[in-house]
Amino acid sequence: MNLYDSLPDAAATVFGAEAVAERAYDVLTVDVPVGSWIPALEIARDKLGCTYFDWLSAVDEPGTGFRICAHVVSLENHRVRRLLLRTTVPHAAPSLPSAVAVYAGAEWHERETFEMFGVVFTDHPHLVPLLLPENFEGHPLRKDFVLAARVAKAWPGAKEPGEAHDPDAPKRRQMLPPGVPDPNDWGPLKGQLPPAPARPARTARAPREGAPVRRTRSVTEGSATQAAETEATTPRPARRTRSVSEGSASQAVPAAEPDAGAESPRPARRTRSAAEGSASQAAVPAPEPDAGAETQRPARRTVAPGRRPAPRSTDAPWHNPQPAFTQDPAPESEPEAGDTPETRPDNGGDA
Repeated sequence: MNLYDSLPDAAATVFGAEAVAERAYDVLTVDVPVGSWIPALEIARDKLGCTYFDWLSAVDEPGTGFRICAHVVSLENHRVRRLLLRTTVPHAAPSLPSAVAVYAGAEWHERETFEMFGVVFTDHPHLVPLLLPENFEGHPLRKDFVLAARVAKAWPGAKEPGEAHDPDAPKRRQMLPPGVPDPNDWGPLKGQLPPAPARPARTARAPREGAPVRRTRSVTEGSATQAAETEATTPRPARRTRSVSEGSASQAVPAAEPDAGAESPRPARRTRSAAEGSASQAAVPAPEPDAGAETQRPARRTVAPGRRPAPRSTDAPWHNPQPAFTQDPAPESEPEAGDTPETRPDNGGDA
């Protein structure tokens, strides 16, 4: 069993009687006095196996001092064990022995802590500024360090609006979160707080001279600029309520008296089904036969009796295929009366 696993219960036995340890968020924290700072680091390295040095820094605690923190880690048996060692030095004389002899990686961290907080690490091999310019004065991470930008301009959130220049100016309205009662109505200060100043009621502004009056018309009535100028204006025609088969109002045929010289009215839109085809595809009635006329050519398309002719469609020719063209046989020519057929000579007739 590793000695690390016995902490924090055995902190007084491992680090001394004045050591205080606690564990939180998988981190073991041990506080030791200043005189036990270097021995505590040696115990963490040699007895607890914390051979990996992570970081070292400080925290300015007002009224207490500078709390120096060193974070080391043990990686034995592929298990991570973290240890945070802390000690506190006073603000008046912030001084602490250097940990470079125990952990060589603490050299740069102590230089940064000296530069930012002013903590002096004795026996440090090269304690000089690390990040700031050479002529920089002060320690920026101290709580009493004055920021030059806030000297020239006050913090914007230091006062409420209206409190900086005019004390009598109205303040911003104080709003309570949802569910939080007024402290003057409920709580230990009930009835002891002065009433909140009443805000003056907002009066309606007088309209400017010549400004148009805001419309009070509904959406269906439209705006004032869309209203009819005079009642004599011809109202807009109502929107059509005709069905698809009836067509639009512009396609309707006006009823008029028949006139011999006038053109025939426009035919109504077709009401034929898809199987019947359109009006232009309807079969034309065959004329009566004439004795003196030539024999008419038979129709290309024949329909069985009792069946309706199938409509022809240019986009689906396979429904009723037809040859591209038809060639009629040439008529036989009859011989004229004066012509005689050509006879072959009879060789046997010659003597």
